[in-house]
Amino acid sequence: MLAFKEQVYNATHELIKRQSALQSWGNVSAIDRKSGVMVIKPHKTNINDLRPGDMVVMNLDGKVLDGLKKPSFDASTHLVIYNKFPEIGAIAHTHSMYASCWAQAGKSIPPLGITHIDRFYGEIPCTRELTDNESENNFEEATGNVIVETLKGLNPAKTPAVLVYRHGPFIWGKDLDSALKNASILEEIAKMAYISLHINPQLNGLTEKQMNIHYERYLNK
Repeated sequence: MLAFKEQVYNATHELIKRQSALQSWGNVSAIDRKSGVMVIKPHKTNINDLRPGDMVVMNLDGKVLDGLKKPSFDASTHLVIYNKFPEIGAIAHTHSMYASCWAQAGKSIPPLGITHIDRFYGEIPCTRELTDNESENNFEEATGNVIVETLKGLNPAKTPAVLVYRHGPFIWGKDLDSALKNASILEEIAKMAYISLHINPQLNGLTEKQMNIHYERYLNK
Protein backbone atom coordinates (compact mmCIF):
# COMPACT_ATOMS: atom_id res chain seq x y z
CA MET A 1 0.00 0.00 0.00
CA LEU A 2 2.91 2.37 0.65
CA ALA A 3 3.96 2.09 -3.00
CA PHE A 4 0.43 3.05 -4.10
CA LYS A 5 0.46 6.02 -1.71
CA GLU A 6 3.82 7.11 -3.13
CA GLN A 7 2.42 7.03 -6.66
CA VAL A 8 -0.46 9.36 -5.75
CA TYR A 9 1.89 11.53 -3.67
CA ASN A 10 4.20 11.95 -6.68
CA ALA A 11 1.24 12.69 -8.95
CA THR A 12 0.04 15.36 -6.51
CA HIS A 13 3.42 17.09 -6.67
CA GLU A 14 3.42 16.74 -10.46
CA LEU A 15 0.07 18.53 -10.65
CA ILE A 16 1.59 21.49 -8.79
CA LYS A 17 4.76 21.33 -10.90
CA ARG A 18 2.71 21.61 -14.07
CA GLN A 19 0.94 24.63 -12.53
CA SER A 20 -2.40 22.91 -12.96
CA ALA A 21 -3.12 23.40 -9.25
CA LEU A 22 -2.09 26.37 -7.13
CA GLN A 23 -1.20 26.15 -3.45
CA SER A 24 -3.48 23.43 -2.03
CA TRP A 25 -6.28 24.18 -4.53
CA GLY A 26 -6.55 20.86 -6.24
CA ASN A 27 -5.83 17.21 -5.70
CA VAL A 28 -5.17 13.90 -7.38
CA SER A 29 -6.55 10.51 -6.47
CA ALA A 30 -6.23 6.99 -7.80
CA ILE A 31 -8.14 3.80 -7.18
CA ASP A 32 -7.00 0.20 -6.95
CA ARG A 33 -10.02 -1.63 -8.32
CA LYS A 34 -8.81 -5.03 -7.14
CA SER A 35 -8.68 -4.00 -3.50
CA GLY A 36 -11.39 -1.37 -3.82
CA VAL A 37 -9.41 1.46 -2.20
CA MET A 38 -8.76 5.07 -3.16
CA VAL A 39 -5.75 7.19 -2.17
CA ILE A 40 -5.95 10.99 -1.90
CA LYS A 41 -4.05 13.74 -0.08
CA PRO A 42 -5.17 14.92 3.36
CA HIS A 43 -7.22 18.05 3.90
CA LYS A 44 -5.49 21.43 4.32
CA THR A 45 -1.95 20.10 4.18
CA ASN A 46 0.77 22.33 2.74
CA ILE A 47 2.13 20.52 -0.30
CA ASN A 48 5.70 21.20 0.86
CA ASP A 49 5.00 19.47 4.16
CA LEU A 50 3.27 16.48 2.57
CA ARG A 51 4.90 13.07 2.87
CA PRO A 52 3.90 9.78 1.18
CA GLY A 53 2.80 8.34 4.49
CA ASP A 54 0.37 11.24 4.97
CA MET A 55 -1.76 10.13 2.02
CA VAL A 56 -5.20 8.88 3.05
CA VAL A 57 -6.57 5.48 2.02
CA MET A 58 -10.35 5.07 1.78
CA ASN A 59 -12.74 2.41 0.59
CA LEU A 60 -15.51 3.10 -1.93
CA ASP A 61 -17.97 3.71 0.90
CA GLY A 62 -15.86 6.60 2.16
CA LYS A 63 -14.42 4.87 5.21
CA VAL A 64 -10.82 5.84 6.06
CA LEU A 65 -8.71 2.70 6.18
CA ASP A 66 -5.29 4.26 6.62
CA GLY A 67 -4.19 7.79 7.49
CA LEU A 68 -3.96 9.98 10.58
CA LYS A 69 -5.42 13.07 8.93
CA LYS A 70 -8.78 13.86 7.39
CA PRO A 71 -8.99 13.24 3.65
CA SER A 72 -9.33 16.13 1.22
CA PHE A 73 -12.80 17.65 1.25
CA ASP A 74 -13.06 16.70 -2.43
CA ALA A 75 -12.72 12.99 -1.59
CA SER A 76 -16.50 12.60 -1.64
CA THR A 77 -16.63 13.99 -5.19
CA HIS A 78 -13.94 11.56 -6.33
CA LEU A 79 -15.77 8.63 -4.73
CA VAL A 80 -19.03 9.43 -6.51
CA ILE A 81 -17.21 9.39 -9.85
CA TYR A 82 -15.33 6.15 -9.11
CA ASN A 83 -18.50 4.41 -7.99
CA LYS A 84 -20.36 5.43 -11.14
CA PHE A 85 -17.65 4.85 -13.73
CA PRO A 86 -15.56 1.68 -13.13
CA GLU A 87 -13.38 2.42 -16.17
CA ILE A 88 -11.89 5.49 -14.45
CA GLY A 89 -8.64 4.80 -12.56
CA ALA A 90 -7.47 8.26 -11.51
CA ILE A 91 -8.92 11.76 -11.08
CA ALA A 92 -7.30 15.19 -11.02
CA HIS A 93 -9.09 18.26 -9.71
CA THR A 94 -7.47 21.57 -10.60
CA HIS A 95 -8.09 25.28 -10.38
CA SER A 96 -5.99 26.06 -13.46
CA MET A 97 -6.56 29.57 -14.79
CA TYR A 98 -8.29 29.24 -18.15
CA ALA A 99 -10.29 26.09 -17.46
CA SER A 100 -11.51 27.58 -14.17
CA CYS A 101 -12.53 30.80 -15.96
CA TRP A 102 -14.71 28.80 -18.35
CA ALA A 103 -16.17 27.00 -15.32
CA GLN A 104 -16.84 30.22 -13.42
CA ALA A 105 -18.54 31.66 -16.48
CA GLY A 106 -20.73 28.57 -16.72
CA LYS A 107 -19.64 27.88 -20.30
CA SER A 108 -18.74 24.58 -21.92
CA ILE A 109 -15.57 24.62 -24.04
CA PRO A 110 -16.56 24.12 -27.70
CA PRO A 111 -14.55 21.83 -30.01
CA LEU A 112 -12.94 24.50 -32.17
CA GLY A 113 -10.00 22.61 -33.61
CA ILE A 114 -8.09 19.39 -34.10
CA THR A 115 -5.97 19.87 -30.97
CA HIS A 116 -9.16 19.70 -28.92
CA ILE A 117 -10.49 16.61 -30.68
CA ASP A 118 -7.24 14.71 -30.29
CA ARG A 119 -8.02 14.31 -26.58
CA PHE A 120 -11.62 15.36 -26.01
CA TYR A 121 -14.47 14.29 -28.28
CA GLY A 122 -17.04 17.08 -28.49
CA GLU A 123 -17.42 19.97 -26.10
CA ILE A 124 -16.04 19.85 -22.60
CA PRO A 125 -19.30 20.29 -20.71
CA CYS A 126 -20.01 22.60 -17.81
CA THR A 127 -22.45 21.53 -15.11
CA ARG A 128 -25.51 23.40 -14.04
CA GLU A 129 -25.25 25.49 -10.89
CA LEU A 130 -25.87 23.61 -7.66
CA THR A 131 -28.98 24.57 -5.76
CA ASP A 132 -28.64 26.23 -2.35
CA ASN A 133 -29.86 23.00 -0.77
CA GLU A 134 -27.22 20.95 -2.60
CA SER A 135 -24.50 23.41 -1.60
CA GLU A 136 -25.55 23.43 2.05
CA ASN A 137 -25.95 19.67 2.38
CA ASN A 138 -22.75 17.81 1.49
CA PHE A 139 -21.46 20.13 -1.23
CA GLU A 140 -18.72 17.70 -2.28
CA GLU A 141 -21.05 14.74 -2.81
CA ALA A 142 -23.49 17.00 -4.66
CA THR A 143 -20.61 18.09 -6.90
CA GLY A 144 -19.94 14.46 -7.78
CA ASN A 145 -23.62 13.90 -8.49
CA VAL A 146 -23.87 16.91 -10.81
CA ILE A 147 -20.78 15.70 -12.71
CA VAL A 148 -22.47 12.32 -13.21
CA GLU A 149 -25.66 14.11 -14.26
CA THR A 150 -23.74 16.18 -16.81
CA LEU A 151 -22.12 13.07 -18.29
CA LYS A 152 -25.46 11.37 -18.94
CA GLY A 153 -25.37 9.98 -22.48
CA LEU A 154 -21.64 10.67 -22.84
CA ASN A 155 -18.69 8.30 -22.79
CA PRO A 156 -16.35 9.38 -19.92
CA ALA A 157 -13.40 7.87 -21.80
CA LYS A 158 -14.07 10.18 -24.77
CA THR A 159 -15.05 13.14 -22.58
CA PRO A 160 -12.51 12.85 -19.74
CA ALA A 161 -13.33 16.15 -18.03
CA VAL A 162 -16.22 18.21 -16.73
CA LEU A 163 -16.20 21.85 -15.67
CA VAL A 164 -18.09 22.41 -12.43
CA TYR A 165 -19.99 25.71 -12.59
CA ARG A 166 -18.37 28.44 -10.48
CA HIS A 167 -15.79 25.93 -9.25
CA GLY A 168 -13.29 24.30 -11.60
CA PRO A 169 -12.50 21.23 -13.67
CA PHE A 170 -12.43 17.57 -12.69
CA ILE A 171 -10.38 15.47 -15.10
CA TRP A 172 -9.78 11.73 -15.22
CA GLY A 173 -8.14 8.87 -17.04
CA LYS A 174 -7.53 5.16 -16.89
CA ASP A 175 -4.48 5.77 -14.68
CA LEU A 176 -2.52 8.57 -13.01
CA ASP A 177 -0.42 9.33 -16.07
CA SER A 178 -3.41 9.78 -18.37
CA ALA A 179 -5.30 11.88 -15.79
CA LEU A 180 -2.33 14.25 -15.44
CA LYS A 181 -1.89 14.49 -19.21
CA ASN A 182 -5.57 15.22 -19.68
CA ALA A 183 -5.39 17.95 -17.01
CA SER A 184 -2.47 19.66 -18.76
CA ILE A 185 -4.10 19.39 -22.19
CA LEU A 186 -7.42 20.68 -20.87
CA GLU A 187 -5.79 23.89 -19.66
CA GLU A 188 -4.12 24.47 -23.04
CA ILE A 189 -7.38 23.78 -24.89
CA ALA A 190 -9.24 26.19 -22.59
CA LYS A 191 -6.65 28.88 -23.30
CA MET A 192 -6.70 28.25 -27.06
CA ALA A 193 -10.50 28.39 -27.16
CA TYR A 194 -10.58 31.66 -25.23
CA ILE A 195 -8.04 33.30 -27.55
CA SER A 196 -9.61 31.86 -30.72
CA LEU A 197 -13.04 33.23 -29.86
CA HIS A 198 -11.56 36.64 -29.18
CA ILE A 199 -9.83 36.60 -32.57
CA ASN A 200 -12.98 35.37 -34.30
CA PRO A 201 -16.17 35.64 -32.18
CA GLN A 202 -18.17 34.03 -35.02
CA LEU A 203 -16.03 30.87 -35.02
CA ASN A 204 -18.15 27.70 -35.01
CA GLY A 205 -17.27 24.37 -33.48
CA LEU A 206 -16.33 21.38 -35.58
CA THR A 207 -19.16 19.37 -37.11
CA GLU A 208 -19.83 15.83 -35.92
CA LYS A 209 -18.35 14.47 -39.15
CA GLN A 210 -15.19 16.52 -38.68
CA MET A 211 -14.90 15.37 -35.08
CA ASN A 212 -15.28 11.73 -36.08
CA ILE A 213 -12.61 12.02 -38.77
CA HIS A 214 -10.01 13.60 -36.52
CA TYR A 215 -10.81 11.63 -33.37
CA GLU A 216 -10.52 8.32 -35.21
CA ARG A 217 -7.34 9.52 -36.93
CA TYR A 218 -5.78 10.26 -33.55
CA LEU A 219 -6.82 6.90 -32.10
CA ASN A 220 -5.32 5.04 -35.05
CA LYS A 221 -1.94 6.82 -35.00
